[in-house]
Amino acid sequence: MITNGVLVLVVEDEEKLANVVVKYLEANNYKAHWEMFGEKAVEAAQKLSPALIVLDLNLPDIDGLEVCKRIREFSTAPIIMLTARTEEIQKVLGLDAGADDYVTKPFSPGELMARIRAMLRRLQWPEEKPIIPGLVMNAETYKANFDGKNLNLTPVEFRLLATLLQSPGRIYSRSQLLDTIYDDYRDTTDRAIDSHIRNLRGKLRKLSPDDELIRSVYGVGYKIDI
Repeated sequence: MITNGVLVLVVEDEEKLANVVVKYLEANNYKAHWEMFGEKAVEAAQKLSPALIVLDLNLPDIDGLEVCKRIREFSTAPIIMLTARTEEIQKVLGLDAGADDYVTKPFSPGELMARIRAMLRRLQWPEEKPIIPGLVMNAETYKANFDGKNLNLTPVEFRLLATLLQSPGRIYSRSQLLDTIYDDYRDTTDRAIDSHIRNLRGKLRKLSPDDELIRSVYGVGYKIDI
């Protein structure tokens, strides 16, 4: 995987930990930009357009979840949250927050690097092309347009939709869909998929009220009909 020039924004108030993460990123041929405060992190995300963001949950000025929500207003870059509180994991991965993955503290730099590489690999997608009439997806920009209108999908929603579209009519279980969006969901229930699907359906429905692309299969999972 080519990493030269890929910028990762690190938002962490523990300077020692931040320095370790930055050094590991640079040693793996990534570019890194570090911010200690949430307000500055939002500004940096808007100015620098990083490919991925590593965001601590507990920051000295504003909560990491609030930072995540603000960034989601203008960016679809994958966000990996760092948290020391296991009880916060479901909240971190909730749709309201907009995070894509999490790593619990303490963690090894190697574990975080593996998550970063896996997340960036998922951004690789063929050239922009129509998949179904009116729908165009492009993972280089991580955007999906329906009849020329931007769906404003989060990376998780984008990957879910892309997975379902790979085999129209195939029924995917919740656990199979979880496998496509998280490498490690030890503390994530498969019902988290229901929330993501609900949000994705809502965005599709706003643009095309008469079409219900994603269908539930009771007791099994989800499929997409074309």
